[in-house]
Amino acid sequence: MAMIIEGEERIEAPVEAVWRALNDPEVLKDCIPGCEELEKTSDTEFAATVSLKVGPIKARFKGAVELTNLNPPYSYTISGEGKGGVAGFAKGGADVSLKEDGPQATILTYQAKADVGGKMAQLGSRLIQSTSKKLASQFFSDFNARVSGANEAQGA
Repeated sequence: MAMIIEGEERIEAPVEAVWRALNDPEVLKDCIPGCEELEKTSDTEFAATVSLKVGPIKARFKGAVELTNLNPPYSYTISGEGKGGVAGFAKGGADVSLKEDGPQATILTYQAKADVGGKMAQLGSRLIQSTSKKLASQFFSDFNARVSGANEAQGA
Protein backbone atom coordinates (compact mmCIF):
# COMPACT_ATOMS: atom_id res chain seq x y z
CA MET A 1 0.00 0.00 0.00
CA ALA A 2 1.80 3.13 -1.19
CA MET A 3 1.09 6.80 -0.61
CA ILE A 4 2.61 10.19 -1.31
CA ILE A 5 2.95 13.05 1.19
CA GLU A 6 4.12 16.52 0.24
CA GLY A 7 5.04 19.52 2.29
CA GLU A 8 7.14 22.60 2.72
CA GLU A 9 9.02 24.19 5.61
CA ARG A 10 10.61 27.62 5.84
CA ILE A 11 13.75 27.28 7.92
CA GLU A 12 15.48 30.29 9.45
CA ALA A 13 18.97 29.20 8.45
CA PRO A 14 21.17 29.47 5.35
CA VAL A 15 21.03 26.69 2.74
CA GLU A 16 24.54 25.43 3.65
CA ALA A 17 23.56 24.98 7.31
CA VAL A 18 20.35 23.16 6.39
CA TRP A 19 22.26 20.90 4.00
CA ARG A 20 24.83 20.04 6.69
CA ALA A 21 22.05 19.15 9.12
CA LEU A 22 20.32 16.93 6.53
CA ASN A 23 23.54 14.91 6.33
CA ASP A 24 24.27 14.80 10.06
CA PRO A 25 23.43 11.44 11.68
CA GLU A 26 22.92 13.06 15.11
CA VAL A 27 20.38 15.52 13.74
CA LEU A 28 18.60 12.86 11.70
CA LYS A 29 18.46 10.49 14.67
CA ASP A 30 16.92 13.18 16.88
CA CYS A 31 14.34 14.13 14.27
CA ILE A 32 13.23 10.75 12.90
CA PRO A 33 10.18 9.82 15.00
CA GLY A 34 10.86 6.75 17.15
CA CYS A 35 14.49 6.49 16.08
CA GLU A 36 16.52 4.59 18.68
CA GLU A 37 19.73 4.10 16.75
CA LEU A 38 21.21 5.61 13.62
CA GLU A 39 24.74 4.64 12.77
CA LYS A 40 26.71 5.78 9.76
CA THR A 41 27.93 2.78 7.76
CA SER A 42 29.32 4.74 4.81
CA ASP A 43 29.22 8.31 3.51
CA THR A 44 25.67 7.84 2.33
CA GLU A 45 24.34 4.89 4.32
CA PHE A 46 23.11 4.39 7.86
CA ALA A 47 21.89 1.43 9.89
CA ALA A 48 18.75 2.31 11.83
CA THR A 49 16.45 1.00 14.53
CA VAL A 50 13.08 2.71 14.76
CA SER A 51 10.12 1.94 17.06
CA LEU A 52 6.71 2.98 15.82
CA LYS A 53 3.13 2.52 16.85
CA VAL A 54 0.59 2.39 14.03
CA GLY A 55 -2.91 2.02 15.40
CA PRO A 56 -2.85 -0.97 17.76
CA ILE A 57 0.42 -2.34 16.36
CA LYS A 58 3.71 -1.41 17.94
CA ALA A 59 6.74 -2.54 16.01
CA ARG A 60 10.48 -2.12 16.06
CA PHE A 61 11.99 -1.88 12.62
CA LYS A 62 15.59 -2.64 11.85
CA GLY A 63 16.84 -1.51 8.53
CA ALA A 64 18.91 0.83 6.48
CA VAL A 65 18.67 4.46 5.44
CA GLU A 66 20.38 5.63 2.28
CA LEU A 67 21.05 9.03 0.71
CA THR A 68 21.03 9.13 -3.09
CA ASN A 69 20.75 11.64 -5.97
CA LEU A 70 22.96 14.01 -4.02
CA ASN A 71 23.15 17.50 -5.48
CA PRO A 72 24.80 19.54 -2.69
CA PRO A 73 23.59 21.80 -1.18
CA TYR A 74 20.25 21.78 -2.99
CA SER A 75 18.68 18.34 -3.10
CA TYR A 76 18.84 14.65 -2.29
CA THR A 77 16.70 11.59 -1.80
CA ILE A 78 16.58 9.93 1.59
CA SER A 79 15.16 6.43 1.64
CA GLY A 80 14.81 3.72 4.20
CA GLU A 81 13.54 0.22 4.51
CA GLY A 82 12.93 -1.72 7.68
CA LYS A 83 11.60 -5.08 8.75
CA GLY A 84 9.41 -5.23 11.81
CA GLY A 85 9.03 -8.98 12.30
CA VAL A 86 5.38 -10.08 12.42
CA ALA A 87 4.23 -6.48 12.00
CA GLY A 88 5.55 -6.51 8.46
CA PHE A 89 7.81 -4.11 6.64
CA ALA A 90 7.89 -0.41 6.01
CA LYS A 91 9.78 1.45 3.37
CA GLY A 92 9.74 5.02 2.46
CA GLY A 93 11.69 7.88 1.14
CA ALA A 94 11.58 11.55 0.43
CA ASP A 95 12.90 13.78 -2.30
CA VAL A 96 14.10 16.84 -0.43
CA SER A 97 15.00 20.11 -2.08
CA LEU A 98 16.33 23.37 -0.68
CA LYS A 99 15.96 26.86 -2.09
CA GLU A 100 17.44 30.06 -0.74
CA ASP A 101 14.95 32.53 0.64
CA GLY A 102 17.29 35.44 1.19
CA PRO A 103 20.72 34.91 2.79
CA GLN A 104 19.42 33.64 6.15
CA ALA A 105 16.47 31.44 5.28
CA THR A 106 15.76 28.30 3.30
CA ILE A 107 12.61 26.82 1.82
CA LEU A 108 12.69 23.05 2.18
CA THR A 109 10.17 21.13 0.09
CA TYR A 110 9.65 17.42 0.26
CA GLN A 111 7.73 14.74 -1.53
CA ALA A 112 7.68 11.60 0.56
CA LYS A 113 6.55 8.13 -0.41
CA ALA A 114 5.66 5.43 2.07
CA ASP A 115 4.82 1.80 1.60
CA VAL A 116 3.91 -0.82 4.19
CA GLY A 117 3.23 -4.52 3.99
CA GLY A 118 2.41 -7.42 6.25
CA LYS A 119 0.17 -7.15 9.30
CA MET A 120 0.33 -3.33 9.33
CA ALA A 121 -1.04 -3.10 5.80
CA GLN A 122 -4.25 -4.72 7.09
CA LEU A 123 -4.96 -1.70 9.31
CA GLY A 124 -6.46 0.13 6.36
CA SER A 125 -5.20 2.87 4.13
CA ARG A 126 -6.78 5.80 6.03
CA LEU A 127 -4.92 4.97 9.25
CA ILE A 128 -1.65 4.28 7.42
CA GLN A 129 -2.00 7.49 5.41
CA SER A 130 -2.74 9.68 8.45
CA THR A 131 0.08 8.08 10.47
CA SER A 132 2.54 8.54 7.58
CA LYS A 133 1.51 12.20 7.18
CA LYS A 134 1.90 12.79 10.91
CA LEU A 135 5.35 11.16 10.99
CA ALA A 136 6.57 13.10 7.93
CA SER A 137 5.37 16.45 9.25
CA GLN A 138 6.77 15.67 12.71
CA PHE A 139 10.19 14.89 11.22
CA PHE A 140 10.32 18.08 9.18
CA SER A 141 8.98 20.36 11.91
CA ASP A 142 11.42 18.89 14.48
CA PHE A 143 14.18 19.26 11.92
CA ASN A 144 13.14 22.87 11.32
CA ALA A 145 13.10 23.69 15.06
CA ARG A 146 16.49 22.07 15.55
CA VAL A 147 18.19 23.81 12.61
CA SER A 148 16.60 27.23 13.24
CA GLY A 149 17.48 26.95 16.93
CA ALA A 150 21.08 25.96 16.19
CA ASN A 151 21.34 28.84 13.78
CA GLU A 152 20.13 31.31 16.45
CA ALA A 153 22.43 29.78 19.07
CA GLN A 154 25.38 30.54 16.83
CA GLY A 155 24.21 34.14 16.71
CA ALA A 156 23.96 34.05 12.94
